[in-house]
Amino acid sequence: MTFLDLAGGDAAARFAQLAVDLHESGGMEETVEAVVEFALQALDCSHAGVALIVNGRLEIPAVTDPVVAEIYALQIRGGKGPLAESMHEHSTVLVRDTAADDRWPEWAANVLELGVRCVLDVPLTTAARTVGVLGLYSVRPDAFGPDEEAIAHILARHASVAVANARHEANLAQAVDARKLVGQAMGILMERYDLDGDQAFAVLRRYSQDTNTKLRDVAVQLIETRKLPH
Repeated sequence: MTFLDLAGGDAAARFAQLAVDLHESGGMEETVEAVVEFALQALDCSHAGVALIVNGRLEIPAVTDPVVAEIYALQIRGGKGPLAESMHEHSTVLVRDTAADDRWPEWAANVLELGVRCVLDVPLTTAARTVGVLGLYSVRPDAFGPDEEAIAHILARHASVAVANARHEANLAQAVDARKLVGQAMGILMERYDLDGDQAFAVLRRYSQDTNTKLRDVAVQLIETRKLPH
């Protein structure tokens, strides 16, 4: 399969369908699952996976084969390899043949033992930062040429936008949930101690600051125990 083969109407329809699938995904996990499954269909690869930065840590939410999870684990443990370079340098990294590449010899030897010969890591980037990496793997050496790399970049761009949107929606949902809980806790204080809204909120905020506890968690404790934290 070449990029020219995918450049016609069929390719446009497939990428359009991918965009719809990503938009309709129910959350982060569904989003990245759609990405890796599409990668298997659109590219000449044996396996695919997505690694994401979550709260400063690297997490692996989607792989098409346990082999990919093991490859990721090798770099998480060792800290060196194409995934780490792609993440830190915000750049695409190609390993044409793990049997010949000498940039990360220990990593390459371990990946070769897993039967993977060619690796292409493409960063998932937004306007602000790199949010993860799309990893493509083949059991054949030199499996990814310029055409496959071009397609991978298109797919990574779709994935980057979808991941950013999924995270934004998740953050909004958490914010709405926190406001509801704080409002409910304020209602308890207002009823029990005859406070107005400003006074009730001030009490919650003071307890949050004095106990170094998130305002949402103070509210949850009050709702569940009907008592403020000590």
